[in-house]
Amino acid sequence: MSLTREHLSQEIINAGRFLYGRGWSPATSSNYSTRLSASEALLTVSGKHKGQLGLEDVLATDLAGNSLEPGKKPSAETLLHTQLYSWNPQIGAVLHTHSVNATVLSRITAGDRIEFEDYELQKAFSGVSTHESKVLVPIFDNDQDIPRLAAKVQPWLEAHPDCVGYLIRGHGLYTWGACMSDALRQIEAFEFLFECELKTRAVLNR
Repeated sequence: MSLTREHLSQEIINAGRFLYGRGWSPATSSNYSTRLSASEALLTVSGKHKGQLGLEDVLATDLAGNSLEPGKKPSAETLLHTQLYSWNPQIGAVLHTHSVNATVLSRITAGDRIEFEDYELQKAFSGVSTHESKVLVPIFDNDQDIPRLAAKVQPWLEAHPDCVGYLIRGHGLYTWGACMSDALRQIEAFEFLFECELKTRAVLNR
């Protein structure tokens, strides 16, 4: 049974309130989306406070990132959402957040990836069933040219079909799931792991 636009929009609104409340989407930062159909997505409009979203703050786009609603401007990063829906038809929701931990960790990590291993909470990610697995999170350098950034992300997605999220350096996190609850669960898992990693590095560098 497919969900109605109003229901999917409300999921985005509820996610915004939750993520803002946790401090992971301050002010007008971040953007969220759900799949509306095989060829359309619902996304937050540009420049809206994510803890105060209403039904009018969501718009439909095609999978090329173009607004289907005149007068409503999609986020500049819409293409990074629609790219994921085009890449994997099983993805039903995408969340992009700007937490302190994600931002700091992506800035202080010299390489182009972070690897998590032996954390029990890794099992919160879709497709991961044991702490003995490795969760590889790529880091892409921030770029205001979103098509150029998307072109860097695409080869990684194709080479790593089990990817569960990625970081943009000094910017934030992208993760996704089959539905909004899955994406929110992964946000929480990532934030736990980011905090653990930062605290571990702080202890080791004393």
